[in-house]
Amino acid sequence: MSALERGGVRIAYEIAGRGPALLLTHGFTGSSADWSKCRDALARTHTVITWDIRGHGASDRPADPALYSVSLCVADMAALLHAAGAERAVLAGHSLGGFLSLEFHLELRARVAGLILVDTGPGYRKDEPRAAWNARAEGIARDFEAKGSERALGLARAARGILAQHDARVLESLPGIRVPTLVVVGEHDTPFLPGSRAMAEKIPGARLEVIANAAHSPQAEQPEEFTRVVNEFLRAIPAG
Repeated sequence: MSALERGGVRIAYEIAGRGPALLLTHGFTGSSADWSKCRDALARTHTVITWDIRGHGASDRPADPALYSVSLCVADMAALLHAAGAERAVLAGHSLGGFLSLEFHLELRARVAGLILVDTGPGYRKDEPRAAWNARAEGIARDFEAKGSERALGLARAARGILAQHDARVLESLPGIRVPTLVVVGEHDTPFLPGSRAMAEKIPGARLEVIANAAHSPQAEQPEEFTRVVNEFLRAIPAG
């Protein structure tokens, strides 16, 4: 894999194919390998950028907790587009990667040609469910810390710095999204079905696709159907 140097943190990535840019962002505890069953098919028509979020995969796992944040991840994504020579891209994100894609749209919407949100949650409007989510994130972090390996410690820091949520800004931004949006969810992903349906209703013109015989990772569980749905969506996005 290639790597970007971002303030002393190496961000691992790969670029494949030619055409309009498509940035694929994995979920928490995952890596760029999560897209391996569909990447080559998507790269036939697009410049596909896959990468490892800081603390994950082949990217660095810095010891400083301050080097893990949503804003740093958004900046990493912008740097990846620059490395690929892309002014704009369709952002496809799985779970946490979808949330980061929505954060990117909030900060740099002129660089977003479209959104593909895969088994993604849009966050919480009320403090109580957000606090419950953050308590789960802290529990996950402590479980990883107890394992003690370098990989586990990186994921613990990412849970606290990236997975945890602080406000409702992403949820509140959904009605203002004006780029083509595809919401994808596995039919058996019970925790994410309500949020996926809600996002599809709130985002103007969004399309919802429920992938049969899939749970939380349809891109890996049903890659042919996932790729078909994504390619159909991508073909409808105007070039440029």
